[in-house]
Amino acid sequence: MLRHFCIGTALLLGLGAAANGLFMLVSPAAWYFTVPGVTTTGPFNQHFIRDIGLIFLLLGGAFIAGAVLPRHRIAAWGASSLWLAGHALFHFWEVAVGICGPSAIPRDFPAVTLPAILGALLTFWAIADARSTSHPPLESVT
Repeated sequence: MLRHFCIGTALLLGLGAAANGLFMLVSPAAWYFTVPGVTTTGPFNQHFIRDIGLIFLLLGGAFIAGAVLPRHRIAAWGASSLWLAGHALFHFWEVAVGICGPSAIPRDFPAVTLPAILGALLTFWAIADARSTSHPPLESVT
């Protein structure tokens, strides 16, 4: 049951990240004016939005790949989760130094902080799952 929940969550996280990345690549201006709070972070920059769109496309692919390729799950989800965590921490830093107001934290939570938390939890589950399904080492023969 937990396995199905984790794989399903990874697939949803992957599809969401990939969809966001595609939106950023295909229509950066529409993405900029549609996503709440983005317009308060600085002027529109098509190149920058597309660069980040490529990252989200990669993250989405990594979560999906980890869901279907158990041997690569820890690396795919772990690396993606590190980026997501850095991204979330950067948003908190912006609030801490006054670039954004405290209202940015709850506004950004669903799209920034929650994916980082979910990615970390999925990665820890993948590590535990890999340990529980691996074969114990052979005992030495005397």
